Amino acid sequence: MVVTGLGLLCGVGNTAPEIWSSLLAGKSGMAPIVGFDTTGFPVTFAAEVKNFDALQFIDKKESRKMGRFIHYAFAATHEALTQSGLEITPAIAERVGLFIGSGIGGFEMIEREHTNLMNGGPRKISPFFIPAAIINMASGQLSIKYGAKGPISATATACATSANAIGDSFRMIARGDADVMIAGGSEAAVTPMSVGGFAAMRALSTRNDDPTKASRPFDKNRDGFVVGEGAGVLILEELEFAKARGAKILGEIIGYGMSADAYHMTSIAEDGEGAQRAMRAALKDAGVKPEEVGHVNAHATSTPAGDGNESRAIELVFGEQALSGRLKVSGTKSMTGHLLGGAGGLEAGITVLSLINQKLPPTINLDDVDEMCRLDYVANKPVDHRFDIALSNSFGFGGINASLLMKKWVE
Repeated sequence: MVVTGLGLLCGVGNTAPEIWSSLLAGKSGMAPIVGFDTTGFPVTFAAEVKNFDALQFIDKKESRKMGRFIHYAFAATHEALTQSGLEITPAIAERVGLFIGSGIGGFEMIEREHTNLMNGGPRKISPFFIPAAIINMASGQLSIKYGAKGPISATATACATSANAIGDSFRMIARGDADVMIAGGSEAAVTPMSVGGFAAMRALSTRNDDPTKASRPFDKNRDGFVVGEGAGVLILEELEFAKARGAKILGEIIGYGMSADAYHMTSIAEDGEGAQRAMRAALKDAGVKPEEVGHVNAHATSTPAGDGNESRAIELVFGEQALSGRLKVSGTKSMTGHLLGGAGGLEAGITVLSLINQKLPPTINLDDVDEMCRLDYVANKPVDHRFDIALSNSFGFGGINASLLMKKWVE
């Protein structure tokens, strides 16, 4: 299964090249929230998408019928399809599918229309409210725009969402149900209820006085994640189909693993037991040995329990490969924030770029490594690194774990 297009959008850039450049520069996307009044909120910053114009990708009239997460999905899909050079003609339409997910969908639409209901009664609710907010409408609207008539779905597995979407698409092509899948996720979670809700859980960093230092995976002084927003979309193609049309191949997806912790609603299992099983399943799926993997783009949200347990899980799965430093681990959420349902798509795209460029983005703000964390985390500066295979991890509330195994493309 090959990747022929990438579309990325987040707080450090609105295109894949811009994001890649920002990551190598160690740029943080965290800043005080401008999308709503944060007076009285315990957390007043996030990694918002900046200088975004949905009208570059969507007709103005149609854009009003869509939640912001759909806007972001349109932007990322436009970039990915443009890069891939794929034209969805009637001849191939039934062999092109879409799996675009979201963790919470059109939260801002729910908040807005609830205010309309409370202030003006039910007649003030927009007739476009439901289709603007429901998670499957990113896939639905994109299928309408591009004429893709193949398999269509929308995952909603919290922070594992878009990794599951990509992995499920990988399986869809492997079993012959499609030749092309447009896969990933999108999230527009910087809203009052979302930020307020995560803050109430005490899941967020409260470094309001220094947002750019707030997300610090594996650091001893980490205190929670930072809400981010944006999208990550990949174009996946069956190899012979891609070759037949002369596509430029960016990389391969070679394995997919998923598991359940069956442990706790929001906490990762001790020693990342479920995460271990997902990573091992991805390796087994690809027939790859642990010592062949050179890089892990970790879930690494910057939460006290999560980072330590994921680090321990990587150590237990990869053994000497990890402890020797031959396996490098990056926590790119230190710069992008946590895109929730969009995180896996963004980070899968970043992992493909790492394989292409043989460079690893850093984990910034890593000043004092936690004693639980014993690996090489590419602290604060990017590194050149020769490697052929990389893993991208995504773990979600409810104990949902997803791991994607990717390989450098060699003609």
